[in-house]
Amino acid sequence: MRIRAIIVRILRQFFHDKRTLMMMLVAPMLILFLMSLVFNGSTYAPKLGTVDAPAPFIQKLVDLGAEVNPYTAEEAQSKLAGSHLDAYIVMQGAVPQVTLEGSDPAKNKAVLFLLQKALQNAALPSAGTQAPTITYLHGSANMAAFDNLGPVLIGFFVFFFVFLLSGVSFLRERTGGTLERLLASPLRRWEIVVGYILGFGIFTTLQATLIAWFATSVLGLMLVGSFWYVLLITLLLALTALSLGTLISAFANNEFQMIQFIPIIIVPQVFFSGLFSLDTMSIYLRWISTIMPLKYGADALRNIMIRGAGWETIWVDVVVLAGFTVGFMMLNILALRKHRKI
Repeated sequence: MRIRAIIVRILRQFFHDKRTLMMMLVAPMLILFLMSLVFNGSTYAPKLGTVDAPAPFIQKLVDLGAEVNPYTAEEAQSKLAGSHLDAYIVMQGAVPQVTLEGSDPAKNKAVLFLLQKALQNAALPSAGTQAPTITYLHGSANMAAFDNLGPVLIGFFVFFFVFLLSGVSFLRERTGGTLERLLASPLRRWEIVVGYILGFGIFTTLQATLIAWFATSVLGLMLVGSFWYVLLITLLLALTALSLGTLISAFANNEFQMIQFIPIIIVPQVFFSGLFSLDTMSIYLRWISTIMPLKYGADALRNIMIRGAGWETIWVDVVVLAGFTVGFMMLNILALRKHRKI
């Protein structure tokens, strides 16, 4: 009888805690669904441009699954520089000259493997007798997979830890009564939010700087562009995570409930951040990445660290991340009304 009473009490606790039920029942299915979208997608089709290539060779590339478009030499270079192509091929007799975009080792291997198969089977004079000439716009043949994934991982770790620590810290401010005392003071809601963001921001700035320095200087991660741009993006990601973490903490009553938001807030961002190729995912689902702050941070970091991009390339990502931060701060101000109207 007493054991049954304990069982009943535990079951009642679970059924009254909707967040726990969501984490145990819905979150695993959501994560498995996202993983199925990522790993059961279609095979990646390399995007190739050709310059003065014979029709049989182009047709063979298409038959092997590539997306092929003919260009002039200037058009092909422009498309490759804008990351619209994985490579372009210029035919010099029977010997192709291949220029790879180079920033993704997996795509480089896919292009070279497909090209090798095409040359073996295409009806070209002396096909396959001479190896193609390979050049890289970015990176090199020795570029490691970590150099491609590293920028995304930098953004992820900055975002994840700042989100978690800021949310838990702000929650303690609320449960400890500090926030209520501030709300009872003459301070306005926006002053409280800005004060907390800037206060926590000092430590997140230190963390973002340390992570960026460690990854590039100690681990030797590829860095073609400016370290200061890397620092700018990591700081913006940290501020976005900081404002989001404090916002989400308004809907949690303890640290455990704060952690329960991770499968809903953080995990989807991993899948849509660029850590996994979105090109193999259904085109109807790729739009989800547009509402993921981590995607913009990862894209900017890759452009800076691998492609050596400057302000003219990353300014859109900077504006979007700043917009996310301001938007979350405004929602924070509104969320404070549930504690006390001032």
